[in-house]
Amino acid sequence: MSNRELIGRDDANDVDAIVTAALQHPYVGSVHVVRDNADAIFTWDYEKGARPGLHKLYEKAKDAQWNGETDLPWDTDVDQEALTVQVAGAEPNWEFAGLDVTGTPLEKWTSKEWIRWNIEQQNWTLSQFMHGEQGALLCTAKIVETVPWIDAKYYAATQVMDEARHVEVFAKYLDTKLSGHYPLNAHLGMLLDDILEDSRWDMTYLGMQIMVEGLALAAFGFMHALTPEPLLKQLLRYVMSDEARHVAFGVLSLKEYYAELSDAELRDRQEFAFEAALRMRDRLLAVEVWDRMGVDPRLAIGRFKGDRLEDPFQLMLFSKIVPNCKKLGLLDANGGWLRDRFTEIGVIQFEDWVDTTNEYESLDELAKDRAAAASRPA
Repeated sequence: MSNRELIGRDDANDVDAIVTAALQHPYVGSVHVVRDNADAIFTWDYEKGARPGLHKLYEKAKDAQWNGETDLPWDTDVDQEALTVQVAGAEPNWEFAGLDVTGTPLEKWTSKEWIRWNIEQQNWTLSQFMHGEQGALLCTAKIVETVPWIDAKYYAATQVMDEARHVEVFAKYLDTKLSGHYPLNAHLGMLLDDILEDSRWDMTYLGMQIMVEGLALAAFGFMHALTPEPLLKQLLRYVMSDEARHVAFGVLSLKEYYAELSDAELRDRQEFAFEAALRMRDRLLAVEVWDRMGVDPRLAIGRFKGDRLEDPFQLMLFSKIVPNCKKLGLLDANGGWLRDRFTEIGVIQFEDWVDTTNEYESLDELAKDRAAAASRPA
């Protein structure tokens, strides 16, 4: 399939098309309906542990449940403006970023606009995290229905609880600690719609567990490293512990299944993975923030990103997705079709980074906290 057939435009890096789609605001209102075309599958094979990797993950997940109300320090005071100044500074430094803003609205920005932009960026980012977690909640409930293996149903049921908790804590953080919500970004929304509408159970896995959850795991890691705010830091530590298991669940399940697929079937999965990658990259441009600040997003993104949109920080968010796609055999199937596409958008350099099945236990921050608490004198 061509880029136009996959994403509605010929050039994957067409800023004007990306901005136009984002500003259409299709996800406003209190309810959004997506038709779920999948069959619910019963299995009469109840042999627990037939797939050892999934069984191990399920046992881990049962021990790793946490309570968003009682395990996080919600009494922490959060001063968004002070945190913004601490992290980003009080004045925009365009020259440091290598940007010429002469003749643009950015040229007149003072500390007031700069601080507001950073606050809006945080509101927008946490809003997209929250919406994405609800997408994961729906997708994982669908996996419980549609996957034919009992070990996978058992594990996916634990993830439904995880995702409900994630929606809960991000919503509470936005409502009680930050200063505003944003609606679901159109590019992320289109991807979630596609994942939910597909009737094939493995496509739900690929779209959510590998692509959306893979990018989220990397994004949470970056935000955790950058924020000095203790409540958000703790919240992200615990969410990341869950997310690492979720991505590993996708890799473990799909590796077995994809080994049996034909070249034509794998090509379909490759195209879906590339479409998902573009949708997620496009939503990272935060078009809605520039629009709310009264700056033409096309102008701002053109100055900040250039022609190829290759922001090193944002490309790093694909550091979990690419090695996991490689482990599934998707990079090099069909003459390396997906390898070529990932090269086109500048993310192929992550192919040999660690895949999530080899790191999820090391990211179990809840277990580390419990072990530390148990070792303290009574």
